[in-house]
Amino acid sequence: MRKRWLALGATAAVLAATLVPAAPAMAAPTFKVPFPCNQSWSGQTRTNHSPANAIDFNRTDDLGDPVVASAPGTVDVVTNLGDTSYGKYVRINHGGGHTTYYAHLNAFNVSVGQTVGYGRVIGYVGTTGGSTGPHLHYEQRIDGSSVKIKFNGVQALYWGTKNYTSDNGCGGTNTGEGTVNTAGSPLTVRSGPGTGYSSVGTVADGAKVTIQCQTSGTSVSGTYGTSSIWDRIGSGRFISDAYVYTGYDGYIPGVPRC
Repeated sequence: MRKRWLALGATAAVLAATLVPAAPAMAAPTFKVPFPCNQSWSGQTRTNHSPANAIDFNRTDDLGDPVVASAPGTVDVVTNLGDTSYGKYVRINHGGGHTTYYAHLNAFNVSVGQTVGYGRVIGYVGTTGGSTGPHLHYEQRIDGSSVKIKFNGVQALYWGTKNYTSDNGCGGTNTGEGTVNTAGSPLTVRSGPGTGYSSVGTVADGAKVTIQCQTSGTSVSGTYGTSSIWDRIGSGRFISDAYVYTGYDGYIPGVPRC
């Protein structure tokens, strides 16, 4: 009898384990087009793509254009595979098994462990790896498997080419990103948006800066032409946009005015 009851108990345990419902998968975040607010890009899907569910994005003269996070998350891969495969690519972990991939980048603008939100510049369009021309290779994955891409809950076009207009970071509360380029000299930081304001420090050439807001001020001629735009990089800290690479000729879409 004892053996029989043990056998029945084991059978009941197996049945109980079988009948326990699996935990529901966490809902996907609302993914947006991976480019700054109001930009339009041509996205192509094709059956011979690897993986087939990925989208290749292009627009005229897109080399070096900024790529932004398509949803909030944590950067967990920033790597360079050299002249093969994805080349320079970033992966963002959005939780619940959801990740996004941004491949063939020209340069990075984030590091591993960094938290990002909508509109955050993570890198720049390039042609690294196995790419034959500048474009962004973009993927959405669940538990490591590539899935058909959705923007704002609507599935992208499969198969063919479609123009997508971004509403990523259009809320006007996002920060911008830039890289100081002075050809060697430190860039003077002013207490206000103009050369008549007092110096409150410097920023090194090549430094990456977070732009909290932008405003007009003294016109300055610099690396990127003549501009009256000033970027606030902190409380009472302004630098001339003429020396900052942001990927835009003028104000950055989605970044508020000071």
